[in-house]
Amino acid sequence: MPDLTPGRVVSLQPSATVTLARLGLLERVVACTRYCRDVCPELAFREVAIVADSWTAQAAQILAARPDLVIASVPYQLEAVAEILKSGVRFLGLAPRSLADIYADIALIAGAMGASDRGQYIIDSMQREIEGVRARHAAGPHPRVFCEEWGKPIIHSQRWVAELVEAAGGRFLGEPGAKTDADCVRRADPEVIILAWCGAGDRVPLEKIVGERGWSETSAGRSRRVYCVRDELLNTPAPTLLEGLRALEAAIHPDLFPQTPAGLRRTTE
Repeated sequence: MPDLTPGRVVSLQPSATVTLARLGLLERVVACTRYCRDVCPELAFREVAIVADSWTAQAAQILAARPDLVIASVPYQLEAVAEILKSGVRFLGLAPRSLADIYADIALIAGAMGASDRGQYIIDSMQREIEGVRARHAAGPHPRVFCEEWGKPIIHSQRWVAELVEAAGGRFLGEPGAKTDADCVRRADPEVIILAWCGAGDRVPLEKIVGERGWSETSAGRSRRVYCVRDELLNTPAPTLLEGLRALEAAIHPDLFPQTPAGLRRTTE
């Protein structure tokens, strides 16, 4: 029988590209976004077309790469999706919200690529590490943690981040993915503040934000437990979340980490 697994993949989402890399299938990616290249720098050494992401997707760009499969994730540009579907190219659309969704998406990508066993190994490894961290902090203490995905307006991090905060021994404040404001956060008096802005890498201006928002007198502000976690470690729903989990654990329990993990930066004032 002929091999029907996709040989030419266009990835419009960094999480899909990271997953393909962990599956050992990065060589099948023929086009991806510039954000994919940020999280998989090895792509810089290959001839891969750079295309717009899921939100700004341009069907002509994608179809020019002659893909067998296009992988995208929310938010979508519906007109481009419609054109891709009409072209007859296989399309895999993802919309993860929780860790369970992320595991399911890894399984979907692995299955579509004919690598189900490897996908299950990645899922099992993620689950083992997360549960190991959870067990380490089951007895407490569980400090109050405010985790922010965006600054204007202020938006709580997504549900999978809330789950990782809980696994790392923290108590996630607020509703995942919902808007809030500086006064509400101040009244909640977080003991740890985590800022991981989408697209900002590790360039969040911690001291400026603490001062402008009046957070200096929160428990986190007084103890200087205000941190930036590099964007892709928490906002890319992929196996790289394990690095985000280590950063969260170090922020929530700094006494257990004599050295600061990569991707974590603490306020200096």
